[in-house]
Amino acid sequence: MSGTVKKIADVTFKAGRTIDWDGMAKLLVTDEAKKEFSNLRRAFDDVNSQLQTKFSQEPEPINWEYYRKGIGSRLVDMYKEAYESIEIPKFEDTVTPQYKPKFDALLVELKEAEKQSLKESERLEKEVAEVQELKKKLSTMTAEEYFVKHPELKKKFDDEIRNDYWGY
Repeated sequence: MSGTVKKIADVTFKAGRTIDWDGMAKLLVTDEAKKEFSNLRRAFDDVNSQLQTKFSQEPEPINWEYYRKGIGSRLVDMYKEAYESIEIPKFEDTVTPQYKPKFDALLVELKEAEKQSLKESERLEKEVAEVQELKKKLSTMTAEEYFVKHPELKKKFDDEIRNDYWGY
């Protein structure tokens, strides 16, 4: 087996150890998502174990003498020569250089989106806190106290009263 496949198996094994499966599982809410996540983890573990067992081992050397005794040396020598002349081409990655700049640009975009999301989340949390506070105070709040917090509504109501518009 070529060294490239062994390297791929090693990288996959290392990747499997660095994935925080438990951390990701905690983020899932629905039963369907948990089921799909479990299926993904099982499939990943299956592929990873296959890579570790089947593809990471070097093949056993061929015992040419054993075959010479049973088949004949001329035919075995012909197969041995053909076997030894096989050259497995080395893998050359031509795809990664094409997509690396795109991936890096997406990472930058992702970080910007994350910052905006955090800002929006913070704003929404403040808004929720204000609404909860307003909900608590609403039963004892006067109209003047409400209009201090919402002057645009006071202006709207004053304009409607001034224009004699009572909503019907």
